Amino acid sequence: MNASAETTSKPTLSIVIPLCNEEGNVALLLERLRDVLQPFGVPYEVILVDDGSCDATWSIVREAAAADDHVKGLSLSRNFGHESAMFAGLYHSSGEAVVTMDGDLQHPPSLVPELFRAWQDGNKVVETQRLENEDASIIRRTTSRGFYKAFSFLSGLPMAQGTSDFHLVDRQVVDTILQMKDAELFLRGITHWVGFRKTIIPYRAVSRHSGETKYSLVTMVRLAGSSLFSFSMVPLQLGIWMGLITSGLAFLELIYILVTYFRGDTVPGWASTLTIISFMFGILFILVGIIGAYLGRVLETLKNRPYFIVQDQLGFRDLP
Repeated sequence: MNASAETTSKPTLSIVIPLCNEEGNVALLLERLRDVLQPFGVPYEVILVDDGSCDATWSIVREAAAADDHVKGLSLSRNFGHESAMFAGLYHSSGEAVVTMDGDLQHPPSLVPELFRAWQDGNKVVETQRLENEDASIIRRTTSRGFYKAFSFLSGLPMAQGTSDFHLVDRQVVDTILQMKDAELFLRGITHWVGFRKTIIPYRAVSRHSGETKYSLVTMVRLAGSSLFSFSMVPLQLGIWMGLITSGLAFLELIYILVTYFRGDTVPGWASTLTIISFMFGILFILVGIIGAYLGRVLETLKNRPYFIVQDQLGFRDLP
């Protein structure tokens, strides 16, 4: 085991990396981190969180932890999702500054010292902004831009296009995030919500080194929906306005029917009436669905279930 003097003291920098079926990336990622951090001279730890991988990811993490005292591992009991795995890493981190990044090498390890220096300058949150993604299709880029605009508009929390989970947060920010009790985690949004002094560092993304992305279109839509419901009441407010508009249309239709009746004319327009009724019922079911989504999140909050369960750990002296 390659013990060093700096690992006997509390690390200044923690790096949290969620992993799910990343057996082809872990070794190279750790190698690049070592190449960057060892000359940097800052006491650090790398926390690898295996989020229910079904390949050899955990075995590689075990080997890495045995060979390098800087490396620590958490194995979750099942796949809890990227956000929960990242939360688990934050929970078990001990550094004064914590960097979160993905394990596919699209987040460049070479940028970590720059994030750290920005933190030393007094920034509590150091975000990164992706300038380009070689893997992203036109559809993916378009939907990504749409999400950031919609989130910023509906939540009232401006989020720059290309913001990702690759960022550095101060220990004070980490402790604040760990107090959150959201039914569904969206750490990017929570980091914006808590505030604190921040800065943004742009970077150019590269292609994934190995494996396939875990963010399918369905996953992205689910995450977008969860984040909007968690940070915005606009869908409910929109429902109120839609209800007022449809009620107004129905009231105008009623006036038209009464005026026509008192004139002694046959009331025409049954097709249009049925159309309006069908439209109103459609709006009603949409509103019921929105209310149900919010109530579901209230139920999940009341259950108070943990975001993650650790089944195995490596390198932690006193694991809570």
